[in-house]
Amino acid sequence: MQQVTVDLGERSYPIQVGAGILDGNPELCRLAQGRTVAIVTDTTVDRLFGTRLADTLLPIAHRLIRIALAPGETTKSWESLNHIFDQLLSHQFDRNSLIVALGGGVVGDLAGFASATYQRGVDFVQIPTTLLAQVDSSVGGKTAINHARGKNMIGAFHQPRLVIADTSTLVSLPRRELAAGLAEVVKHGAIADPAYLERVSAAMPRLLAHDPDELAAAVLDSIRIKAAVVARDEREAGARALLNFGHTFGHAIEAGAGYGSWLHGEAVAAGMVMATDLSVRLGHIAEVDLARMKSIIGEAGLPLQGPAWPVARYLSYMSIDKKAVRGVPRFVVLEALGRARTQEVDPALVALAVSANTVAAAAG
Repeated sequence: MQQVTVDLGERSYPIQVGAGILDGNPELCRLAQGRTVAIVTDTTVDRLFGTRLADTLLPIAHRLIRIALAPGETTKSWESLNHIFDQLLSHQFDRNSLIVALGGGVVGDLAGFASATYQRGVDFVQIPTTLLAQVDSSVGGKTAINHARGKNMIGAFHQPRLVIADTSTLVSLPRRELAAGLAEVVKHGAIADPAYLERVSAAMPRLLAHDPDELAAAVLDSIRIKAAVVARDEREAGARALLNFGHTFGHAIEAGAGYGSWLHGEAVAAGMVMATDLSVRLGHIAEVDLARMKSIIGEAGLPLQGPAWPVARYLSYMSIDKKAVRGVPRFVVLEALGRARTQEVDPALVALAVSANTVAAAAG
């Protein structure tokens, strides 16, 4: 096992990375000892890992309940949040209780938001079981549910007490979900570390083949990048916004297509192509950099183009992006491969970047 600390003063916490570290985890046992504990998961993950986790917690918890929700992005809703609250209240959970999020980004975001708001905040632990959740969504304390008009629009910052990234859980991932997680791995290299970006590209066939050593290395390096950014800017007042590279376009795709039609990483992949194209149009980087990003994203088997919608539809969804100011979106663009910035952009340039990277444009 290796460990990375997210350094946030009194809110600091460890992220543990390794294979087989879920069962009997000493730090998790310490946090759960004598407390009322809820495992929040989805039905797919519950079948795979729910009993294993319960076997660790049952002997030490005062009481343990399991809340298994339907899988998929549509579960990040008020209805699911209220279902969690109903279960916590009916089992008399108090402010000393512990919520354990076992699953992918949907479960982590939803359980984290429940933890942030139940009785004004209770402790929670993240146990991410997808690549995307391990390298990105489980780190940094962003919690949320979706709104029909925008992704993650209703949420709170609430840091976990512990993150356990057991890389052996990734063996169960279908190739499509594994590839979706690789989008966030590529993103970290694109905004912060060009050497890492090239290492990921070289390792892509082994990553897609579930090579345990390559996956562990990618998880650890991505976590180190994100943890360092979060430590500098916990609440996204500045540098943390760079972690949203590709997400302004990607969230528009997810919301416009209907949550779950595109996996988050797929939408981010197409969004990174648009954002890189926009960076070229702004004169920050060269066409060769756009070609390199397309090549690496394509190596992962991820989409390079967004849906063939009118540009106005994209712009409408992007106007309520969380980085928008008075309805004007700010975009994360590349100054070079491995270095990024945020800025306002002429909508005409945004429109060109979108229309150049949609299915209809390619077909025509």
